[in-house]
Formats: sequence, C-alpha cells, structure tokens
Amino acid sequence: MSQPDDASTNDSTTHFGYRQVPVAQKQKLVGEVFTSVARNYDRMNDLMSGGVHRLWKRYFVATSGVRRGDQVLDLAGGTGDIARLLRPRLGDRGRVVLGDINASMLRVGRDRLLDQGMADGVEYLQLNAEQLPFADAQFDLVTIAFGLRNVTDKPRALREMHRVLKPGGRCLVLEFSAVQSDLLRPLYDFHSFQVLPRLGRIIAGDADSYRYLAESIRKHPAQDDLRTMMEQAGFARCDYRNLTGGIVAIHSGYVA
Repeated sequence: MSQPDDASTNDSTTHFGYRQVPVAQKQKLVGEVFTSVARNYDRMNDLMSGGVHRLWKRYFVATSGVRRGDQVLDLAGGTGDIARLLRPRLGDRGRVVLGDINASMLRVGRDRLLDQGMADGVEYLQLNAEQLPFADAQFDLVTIAFGLRNVTDKPRALREMHRVLKPGGRCLVLEFSAVQSDLLRPLYDFHSFQVLPRLGRIIAGDADSYRYLAESIRKHPAQDDLRTMMEQAGFARCDYRNLTGGIVAIHSGYVA
C-alpha cells in the first residue's frame, strides 16, 4: 500500500520519518540529519547498498537523454555523484548547476569534484527546491536523485522544477520506491530497519539518522502516486521505470 505524500493529521504538521512534526521544523530536522551524515555519506551508501547505488546512478544518467550543450540543474546534488556523471556528456558549452539545501553536503560535493579535476562547467548553489532562484525556462534537464523524499512540500518542488524547465525539457527523479516482490519485501525491511541503523552506529556513530532515512523511504509516495503528483505539477508524458524489483524507480516527465 502506498503512503501519503506529506499529508498529515492537520495543516500544521508533516512527517519526519514515522514522527509527526510541525511543518516549520522539518527542514531543520532534515538538515541536521544530512549535516551529521555528510562526511560518511558516500562510504555509507556503498555499505548500505553493496555498491549497487552506483549502478543505479550510472543507469539514471545513461538513460537521461542529456545532450552536448544542455543546461542541467541537479537538485539535492549532495556529494556530486550525478553531476560527475553528467558533466562529460555536456561538452564545452554545457553546464551543471549542483544545488543542495545543505551546506555540508554541498561542500563535500564541491571539494570532491574539484579534487577530481572537474572545475569547469559545474556551478554550486545552496538552494531550496521549493523556491528555486531561477527565472522561468532556464534548463533543458532537471535531475533529483535520492532527494525528493526529504523535501517537505513535494508538490511545490515539482511545480518549481516544471517552471524552470524549457519547453521540451525533462524532469528525472531517481528515488527509493515501493518494492514490488512479496519475497523481497521482508528481506528489504529487515535490511532497512535492523541492518542500516547498526551500520550507522558502527561506521558513522549515528544510528538515529539512518533510522530516519529508512523511515523516510517508507513514507515516500509509491510509483503510481508520484506519477500522479508529477502530472498534477504540469508535466506531460509522465512515466516510471522500476529498478531492482522496485527498490528504486526512475520517474520522468516533460514540459509541453
């Protein structure tokens, strides 16, 4: 069964994992989580997924349809995985704006890409996906990978993504989703709620943040629900593709 988006018991609260919190506090609480995990984020992703997250991200970019000269906005760009994969495909005239609401994550991503010699064609901007600081129709592609579930007002963020895309532009969302296999689901639940917090405590000294991340996945809209949200935000030709039995899904939508 799909979970509601950020629907809550009343207009002034929303979910933070399995807790209900005041809407005004969620951004701060999510920020504290990612400030805590920023330094160990990539290492923990490798441990939590057995490295599979790297295959998901490569497939996400390889099937993005991005072209040389495109202007790309990578939201919740964090430690730069998606920007690093996108940049070589854009050529000299293309650029990636790597945006993240969390300064610690953005700093890690910037330092990492600079260390890898990727100085040109990448810009870094601390921003809120619900209030993008761009004029209309600026980008050919907007990507957000493993970040939408942490946005407080997802419909508003999706409307903002639609607004800043050029006509014919595409929005791509890579996110954990609803597991489709009845056999896989209990194993996935055990891994999420038993293994991940223990890994977080041992490796990062922070079990609570990784418990929240597991809970946030379960509260994220399932595949059909997110497709509907994208349609309501104005996107056309909305569709999704499940990966690894629906553990993650790639959603896409176009600006008419």
